[in-house]
Amino acid sequence: MGDPGSEKKADINGAAVGASPCLEPQDPWALPDLQDQGVKWSDLGSAQKVHRVLLGLAKALALLGLLYLFICSLDFLSTAFRLVGGKTAGKVMSQNEVLKNPVVGLMIGVLSTVLVQSSSTSSSIIITMVGAGLVEVRDAIPIIMGANIGTSVTNTIVSLMQSSERNEFRRAFAAATVHDMFNWLTVIILLPLEAAFGILYHLTSAIVDSAKWTTNKHANKDFLQVLTKPFTGLIIKLDKKVIQQIAIGDESYYNHSLIKRCCNMTADGCVKPCEFALQSLQWQDSFIGLLLLGISLLTLCTCLILMVKLLHSMLRGRIAVIIKTTVNAEYRFPYSILVGYVAIGIGCIMTILVQSSSIFTSALTPLAGIGVISLERIYPLTLGSNIGTTTTGILAALAADAGQIRYTLQIAFCHLFFNLLGILMFYPIPYTRLPIHLAKMLGNTTAKYRWFSIMYLICMFIVFPATVFGLSMAGMIVFMAVLIPVFVLLVAVVAINVLQRKVPLFLPECLRTWMWLPEWMRSLDPLDRIVNSCVGRVACCQKLCPPQSAHNGAILPIREVSSQMNFVESRRSSCPSGDSQTDLQAFENSAFNWTKEKQNGVTFITPL
Repeated sequence: MGDPGSEKKADINGAAVGASPCLEPQDPWALPDLQDQGVKWSDLGSAQKVHRVLLGLAKALALLGLLYLFICSLDFLSTAFRLVGGKTAGKVMSQNEVLKNPVVGLMIGVLSTVLVQSSSTSSSIIITMVGAGLVEVRDAIPIIMGANIGTSVTNTIVSLMQSSERNEFRRAFAAATVHDMFNWLTVIILLPLEAAFGILYHLTSAIVDSAKWTTNKHANKDFLQVLTKPFTGLIIKLDKKVIQQIAIGDESYYNHSLIKRCCNMTADGCVKPCEFALQSLQWQDSFIGLLLLGISLLTLCTCLILMVKLLHSMLRGRIAVIIKTTVNAEYRFPYSILVGYVAIGIGCIMTILVQSSSIFTSALTPLAGIGVISLERIYPLTLGSNIGTTTTGILAALAADAGQIRYTLQIAFCHLFFNLLGILMFYPIPYTRLPIHLAKMLGNTTAKYRWFSIMYLICMFIVFPATVFGLSMAGMIVFMAVLIPVFVLLVAVVAINVLQRKVPLFLPECLRTWMWLPEWMRSLDPLDRIVNSCVGRVACCQKLCPPQSAHNGAILPIREVSSQMNFVESRRSSCPSGDSQTDLQAFENSAFNWTKEKQNGVTFITPL
């Protein structure tokens, strides 16, 4: 038998030497091979060719129709959130005293944008407040930063619609959260610098003072509404100035409805009432908002499901080859450098055309999920979208009164240069593209624990900002006493994690792993067991809370071998022959160590 420590046991592809290397673990981030399963064009008859062409045209028209409904559903979603929380957002923004704290201003920007579901709306409100002299430019800069963060909540919600397939959900969630990661990293660096030195304030002040600006009342154009307003106006119409007037402190608007029921008001009263489907409902704004929220979410889910199915059926064969060779192509130097910047330009132009970064990035999310666009290509498109969305604020600033245009333009330029500085920090050098790596970490976590996506959405966009805002209301002493220790602890944990991965020998032996901590402090598994036990039996929640495992989430038989190593046994068919193969996936026993060695495409584990 020999020394058991010298025996080699296969890690994957079976236990025998010489097993086929075709079963090497696949990269979950690799785009799927979109192969044509149909008959070749040359083998089709005349009638079949006509049928295929007509079917392709019908699918293309159906896709355009679904995309239109998808955009309209996002508009309804934004309207619903405004009806439910728009007045609250206006009142929150009118808290002038607490806005002196930059961290509080940041969180108010996040909460306000989540409540109105539109960074364009929240930034326009901020610009209106600056123009009215209620908020100084310095105090408004953190709110603009928060609005930039809050705008990414929409595409994160959209990514949840692809939770039924694990790898699609992984890619879609990462594509949605890469926007979050970029915004948060930029804020973490620029907010302290802005509070200490006023970088954005002085930069934009110099730019505004360098030229003479004139008011343009017709500058604020919304290109997308030319297409969507005829349909959305049939369902509901809003009076957008109500939130703005509440934000600037006009108490007379507190009891005004956000729903626009009169389209022509004179001194004698309403001459022409507005006509739309929900006009006859005399409910409170919040109840109508909840009804519209349900309708918009149902429409959004239906459109996304049908769009994904259509894209799956259309993106095969020659079309798939064209997409892979254009959208995700890797070009030689120096053209490889230019591709990303071209993508940034495309993202900027498309967002300017639709006047909404949420719509553009939400349309990209399902494409990333099904594997049409890689995360590395989504990233520059998202950065371009961040730049494009600032044009809404600039146009709104140009429409301000002549006496206030300097201040409104300055805060609008702060929004623009916030994104430009973020791009300079996290894009030109490949090693600095941290948002991609962080988004992949979130995607992997969500693929294993699908309920994590809901928890992330609630905590990141509601609980965390609301907690910080609540602490600020308790006073500066309480605020700093809680925030500083939490921040120091977070920085220490991140630093130790980096050292554990890069240079573990620099750390004391007790800090080289987190195994000494209780399981609930270093793993999501205990919470996963609780969530599964609570909602795992509910049919509608089973997609978000499937049984998990150490490997791929399926329920796999676990067996122990004499060498004290645990193996997870699974079956898959990934060879060209289609034969079912048995995989042995090894995972660590805490009392056992080994070394890995690869021979002929097979990885072996040698016990120490």
